Amino acid sequence: MSQSRNRRKAAPRKRASAKRKPARKPPSQPISARLATILPMQEETIRRSGRFAVLGGLGVAMAAGAMAIQLPQMIGWQIGEGIGRLGFTVERVEILGIDRMERLPVYAVALDQPSMAMPNVDIDEIRTRVEALAWVQEARVSRRLPDTLVVSITERSPSAIWQHDQQLFLVDSDGAVLEEVPLDAMPDLPLIVGPRANRQVASFEALMDSAPALKPMLAGATWVGNRRWDLRFQSGETLALPEGHEDAARALVRFARMDGVTGLLGEGFRRFDMRVPDRFVVRVARNAPTPEPPAEDEAEADTDTI
Repeated sequence: MSQSRNRRKAAPRKRASAKRKPARKPPSQPISARLATILPMQEETIRRSGRFAVLGGLGVAMAAGAMAIQLPQMIGWQIGEGIGRLGFTVERVEILGIDRMERLPVYAVALDQPSMAMPNVDIDEIRTRVEALAWVQEARVSRRLPDTLVVSITERSPSAIWQHDQQLFLVDSDGAVLEEVPLDAMPDLPLIVGPRANRQVASFEALMDSAPALKPMLAGATWVGNRRWDLRFQSGETLALPEGHEDAARALVRFARMDGVTGLLGEGFRRFDMRVPDRFVVRVARNAPTPEPPAEDEAEADTDTI
């Protein structure tokens, strides 16, 4: 009996020993810390070196990708250079369509190329740069094998002389400034004055076309307040026209008809004002004999003389 009791007392000890937990392993150290124990370098230095290595790898990968993208272009360029060495190189530039502008700026653009091998000449870039020249409205560039570039130009046509900031400029119907005009070499073109008057050349031409009989008598025109015209005639008078193209054209036709009937121009008047509809105001020049006021037909409105 005593032996069986001793056995029962020993059994709990075995179960207690079975519940013991295994000892925990110490936490693993970072790679940089482990390398620091091996290499004669500080841990922070190792970390920075690792980051630089990663960035360097990314840079190399990006450079390799860029090379892969540009490789076909590089191959094509070298092929073009080889074709150029076979005799297909730009030796001549033929310029067509030039009448007023200088040829030298066009030659300078056409010959300013990184390669003169025919396949490698960028004709689109040449066209863009030629069209940036003041006199050029449109340009076309083509290759004529084996050695000629052909530049075909449509020139701008000067339509008026624009006086701005005490300088004179040739302008076309689009308002493009072509070149400066010396005072002693002014061409026989209408003179327009005023800020942004160059942008109104087309409308001014259409206005004068409505009364062609007045064109030879015109000395110039001023664009007033960016909204209307004052016309100056060679005989010294000024005609103030209303705003709006249609109203101004009707007033100008009316004035041309009155001048044809009664001879308004050259009769000592100083200014005609037609800005107000159905009114015709006349100003007489100082120290001049008072002329008879112009008479309109019955269809015209009242006439005031100031």
